[in-house]
Amino acid sequence: MKKKISITIDETTLTAIDELVDNIIVRNRSQAIETLVSQALKEEKIAVILAGGSITSLKLDTKEFKFAAKVGEKTLLELAIEKLKEESFSKIYFVGQKQVLTRAFEILGDGSIYGASVEYLEEQDARGTADTLRLLKGKLNKTFLVVYNDIIFSQMDLYDLWTDHQRLKGAVTLMLTTTPNPERKGVAKLEGAKVLEFEQKPAKSTVYLGFSSLFIAEPSLLDQQGKSLETEIFPKLASRGLLFGHVTSQQELHINSAADLKKAAILLRKE
Repeated sequence: MKKKISITIDETTLTAIDELVDNIIVRNRSQAIETLVSQALKEEKIAVILAGGSITSLKLDTKEFKFAAKVGEKTLLELAIEKLKEESFSKIYFVGQKQVLTRAFEILGDGSIYGASVEYLEEQDARGTADTLRLLKGKLNKTFLVVYNDIIFSQMDLYDLWTDHQRLKGAVTLMLTTTPNPERKGVAKLEGAKVLEFEQKPAKSTVYLGFSSLFIAEPSLLDQQGKSLETEIFPKLASRGLLFGHVTSQQELHINSAADLKKAAILLRKE
């Protein structure tokens, strides 16, 4: 038995829904929405938390790992898991060196307390973000999210990013935010949603759209050659028309110092 309901939905999402109507299998908008909801309820979305690289670079000046630092009563890692679960990411891979994994496990365990499943993968050598992610080759056979371990992203809409990625049909869709300091980030030159050029921490730039350390990707990303996502693979994908961007007004918070933690605590209290 079916019931009629009334819903409010933004125009961008509605346009994406209408594109699913083919008049053969999906005959109208209502059927498209019903199909998407059914798929979403069944789907186990996958997220990867990258914590590779040198141990020193992963730590605060307090010598604690950035992801283990507390903002109020919760660590960055706990905030990340709660946000991911809220957005239907229930299978989570955490990648890093042995010392990093040990600390992460002390915080999350197997993830069941958060209603998620967390699997840990050990990185033997710190070489680059692409090499770290490539450790998951063979485990990722569908669309997945990647988030870096040292950010707070609780205000960001992952559903919109995910929907855009599915609509754009590229290899990677980056979450992009405006930045007053492009020299500190990877920057993307856009035409529409397509990234024409990607440059990591340019010395000078007239582009003020920065990579927020969060993206959606297809398994084909793991087949790309190169050690670094930011300096090798993203620029290569952009040149081939396979890199897209989703621009948001919300900002991620990078945690690199005790001062950043204090700033984050103030901002989160205002939410």
